[in-house]
Amino acid sequence: MGLSAPIVNAPMGGAAGGRLAAAVSRAGGLGMIGMGSSATAAALAAELPHVAGLERPFGIGLVHWVAVNHPDLLDLALSAGPALLSVSFGDDWSWVRRAHDAGVAVAAQIADVAEARRAADAGADVVVARGAEGGGHGRPRMATLPLLAEVLDSVDVPVLAAGGIASARGLAAVLAAGAAGAWLGTAFTACPEALTSAAARYELLAAPGDATTTTRAFDVALQYPWPATLPERVLRNEFVDRYDGREDAIGADARAALADAVEAGDYRVAPVNAGQGVGMLREPRSAADVIDALCAGAEQLLRRWAEDLR
Repeated sequence: MGLSAPIVNAPMGGAAGGRLAAAVSRAGGLGMIGMGSSATAAALAAELPHVAGLERPFGIGLVHWVAVNHPDLLDLALSAGPALLSVSFGDDWSWVRRAHDAGVAVAAQIADVAEARRAADAGADVVVARGAEGGGHGRPRMATLPLLAEVLDSVDVPVLAAGGIASARGLAAVLAAGAAGAWLGTAFTACPEALTSAAARYELLAAPGDATTTTRAFDVALQYPWPATLPERVLRNEFVDRYDGREDAIGADARAALADAVEAGDYRVAPVNAGQGVGMLREPRSAADVIDALCAGAEQLLRRWAEDLR
């Protein structure tokens, strides 16, 4: 795809809009527009002007069950001419043929080796090995490095590493292991180009690396139809402390309080998705600055490691 940086921004619903995608692509990576649980064709259409006329490749990421419920969403995504399409968290691969017929390459997020093989057999051009450290929704089955190493030995397509990578050391580590690049989410959430609110950005920058947890409390309370096998990694807060593992106790009052908190941006109660790399966020930096720092640092480390091995 002619990238100068081995970085793809994860298509995070609610954070990775068209502005972030364009900024990442202009900086040499592959910018992805993310459509999450509440995605519609209208929501995607509102983000596409940011990449219209972009002279760099970009991608679009969808959630499988959302795309099934909104068939026009996939239609619009393909008609936008992305270089890469990701449709995550489903077992039906018929969309791969549609993407290839439209001349669009396909990426599939996977959580174990069996999934990686199924994705490659279904025609995925790129496999994303998403470790349990990653923020947002996913199957928390294996840590990133063990998953990456096993997948690299199991499939013949390029593999991107995802989950907990938010520093030059993390990027260098997965490249040294053999990844074609890194699929980064949390590292971009504090960028001014992201859709992240100012209040959520503050929480992300203040959080240490051990501040996250996986939970289904928010999905249950907000009545999102995410399956139980796909919890989300978020910053721990008062709502998580009260209801994680006690989702049956979430009643109408709790749902109303959560809805009010989401509306008000009160993140003592409302969710903030974050991976375990969140502790490495130090200040709000542009997407270009994030990419430059990660790539320059990783290059130095890889050279040093190569010299040490001689």
